[in-house]
Amino acid sequence: MTKFYFLYWGMLFMLSLLFTISCQLQENTTTNKMPNVIIIYADDLGYGDVGCYGASNIPTPNIDRMAANGLRFTDAHSATSTCTPSRYSLLTGNYAFRKNVNILGSDSGLLIPTGKSTLADLFKRKKYQTAVIGKWHLGVGDGSIIDWNGEVKPGPLELGFDYSYIIPVTGDRVPTVFLENYRVDKLNSEDPLLVTFVDDPRTLENPYAEPDGLKNPALSKQKGDAQHSGSIISGISRIGYMTGGMAARYADEELPEILNDKAIHFIEANKDSSFFLFYSFHDIHVPRLPNKQFQGKTTMGPRGDAIVQMDWMVGQIVQKLEALNIADNTIIIFSSDNGPVVYDGYDDQSVDLLGNHKPAGAFSGGKYSILEGGNRVPTIVYWPSQVKTGVSNALVSQVDFFASFAQMLSLELADKEAIDSENLLDALLGKTQQGRNIMLEEVYTLALREGSWKYIASREPNSFQWIEEKRSIRSGLSNEPQLYNLENDITESKNLAFTEPQRVQRMDSIINIIKNRQKR
Repeated sequence: MTKFYFLYWGMLFMLSLLFTISCQLQENTTTNKMPNVIIIYADDLGYGDVGCYGASNIPTPNIDRMAANGLRFTDAHSATSTCTPSRYSLLTGNYAFRKNVNILGSDSGLLIPTGKSTLADLFKRKKYQTAVIGKWHLGVGDGSIIDWNGEVKPGPLELGFDYSYIIPVTGDRVPTVFLENYRVDKLNSEDPLLVTFVDDPRTLENPYAEPDGLKNPALSKQKGDAQHSGSIISGISRIGYMTGGMAARYADEELPEILNDKAIHFIEANKDSSFFLFYSFHDIHVPRLPNKQFQGKTTMGPRGDAIVQMDWMVGQIVQKLEALNIADNTIIIFSSDNGPVVYDGYDDQSVDLLGNHKPAGAFSGGKYSILEGGNRVPTIVYWPSQVKTGVSNALVSQVDFFASFAQMLSLELADKEAIDSENLLDALLGKTQQGRNIMLEEVYTLALREGSWKYIASREPNSFQWIEEKRSIRSGLSNEPQLYNLENDITESKNLAFTEPQRVQRMDSIINIIKNRQKR
């Protein structure tokens, strides 16, 4: 009896010990797992467009919650103030001027060479699962005419992404379909998709029976300008012409739910491994057609409602991370590809209903502009278990994500890899307020930030008058050099170039050094 008693309790003790060891091993595995990384990339969202950056008439509770429990940056920048170049710089760690990158047309092949390192490739070196979901606008295919009914490649899968579900160009351009990996999603082979790319429909007669905005403007939910008057698809006239592919077409109002479902599915499928997700929103780019549940949520029409919709999308992602118990091991960076634009080709009442809202906050300029409003964008780093909560004034650029994550992953970069990227990991995590000493800004010209000083190189502005005339945005371009002290002139109104010639000369020489740099 005594022997049985000791044997019984001994077995219980051993089982308890094994259970404890198993739990500890599981805990260590979770603890040692590299953090997940999600970059949530809004489109055309201005510095002053969300509550935590001063917007008082647009409710953004989810983004505000991230800011309150994360690190909010006041001097963080997209690499440029237009979409394609910003995406190129973020993913490669190189300034866009090195490849003469501008806004891509609809028929452009893959912009980033397949042999070039990208942010996704960086994470793949550490066995991360990687995905891009949402707006792409970095080109697909080899530069020849794209057959949308077959395999469309090369694309994101050749740049380090394991999975891609993308809007190939932008929502205001044809084709209005999703490309899942190499193929158009839901495309019926018996109803082929035909696309004719043209950036200005006035230069080419519509080759299809599909109605277009030039001949049938009343059929479009929002009247488009001449450029946005091609085929009317899902009730909106677009840039270019298309026909067929009826089952594959998306309705703009469905975008937030479709994209979030794909993002959440990727997160769920990879919750037990480390993953990198580049989640590139379409909101608040035109055409702005929010889902019915968000219509009328602001007094500012579709643009304001689209911001509320975007905030909901962010909230759904955070909630899913929390439900899966992986929020504490996931870094979220929320930012925008460039500054704001109110009117951008469609009459959607955004100008009329703007009221006292200031999309760029206190700054001048916006999308297409070299001024601070063009690329100083809302930026929040959210990592509940690690990042220091508060506000950071560190000067940072999205081009720095590459070197910063390389540091986090304990990876050394090659001499010619991401040559413009600086390791600012400590600044991004709130361990220091020290960011860049100097930072290049670009769009149609080059500018340099050095502390509170900003120098803008001269550029003949005549060919860019459309920015001010059609978009009502100060371009910041001038045929004279410009120098501003942002410490007491954040609107960049008082040009000091002629009273500070030595500073102008020195800062211009720094730009030339950066231009000629060929390795790290």
